[in-house]
Amino acid sequence: MDFFIQLFTDPVGFYNQHELLIAQIGINAILAISLFVTFYSGQLSLANAGFMAIGAYTTVILSLYLPFPLPVNMLVGAVLAGLLGLVVGLPVLRLRGVFLAIATIGFVEALRLGVILNVPITGEGQGLKNPTADPLGGIVPILVSLPVLSYLIWRLTRTRLGQAWSAIREDELAASSNGINVPLYKMIAFVIGAVIAGYAGALETHINFFVDPTEYGVTRTIQILTFAVVGGTTNVFGPIVGAVFLTALPEIVRQFASYRDVVNGIILILVIIFRPQGIVGRGGLALIRPKWLPASWSARERPASAL
Repeated sequence: MDFFIQLFTDPVGFYNQHELLIAQIGINAILAISLFVTFYSGQLSLANAGFMAIGAYTTVILSLYLPFPLPVNMLVGAVLAGLLGLVVGLPVLRLRGVFLAIATIGFVEALRLGVILNVPITGEGQGLKNPTADPLGGIVPILVSLPVLSYLIWRLTRTRLGQAWSAIREDELAASSNGINVPLYKMIAFVIGAVIAGYAGALETHINFFVDPTEYGVTRTIQILTFAVVGGTTNVFGPIVGAVFLTALPEIVRQFASYRDVVNGIILILVIIFRPQGIVGRGGLALIRPKWLPASWSARERPASAL
């Protein structure tokens, strides 16, 4: 209760006391958006943690060895993640459903165990110190990036590209028979998701003095998936709500903070059983949509997500 009391009675003090928590909420929300893009196009891809690692390590390595400005390093990290997404997507996107999920998890583990833990420039599993870390100043780019990315992806889902993704998600064969280039549109979604995840990794390095290779394994992958499932994947707002809720939960209920993964697992099971459409869905937040929120964010539910 103290968490909410301070939030509503002393928002300035709340912000000052929980800056790192707010920053992490923003990072997780951006990661959830990256997963939403691939889900929206009907792909159960779980490679986001790997692309996040690409963005994080690229940003820090460039900061260590080249005199480029930090924004340039972050941009290079995001673009490199997108390029790697293009390379990985060429063979992987031939797969569907659980086979695609397994293949992309394999990519994450191959990247972490085969490259990050063995290549000298990445610290060989010891991690890297970040010379440009600014835990307090780093929150500003995160707070700016989250609403901008949310709006851009929402607008993208309303374009012909988004409609093609929706058609592919509902029935890939029918979409193909209606002239939609399914492999191309799926690849576009995969690359966009990779770029956003890489950008999230680059942002996260700005608030951390140390890049830890253990942060980019299967555990992080499952965490991102949980954000999307709990929040809902029928619109971009759902994964964001899931990320905010699950990231802030340990701080709200501090006595269970040590059991965060257990609590998250229980919440995930309950959501799957009682609200498979997620928190943001028909009968949930969609019915109490604020007037300022565009109706297309929560009205008119489409059938199930890519899950």
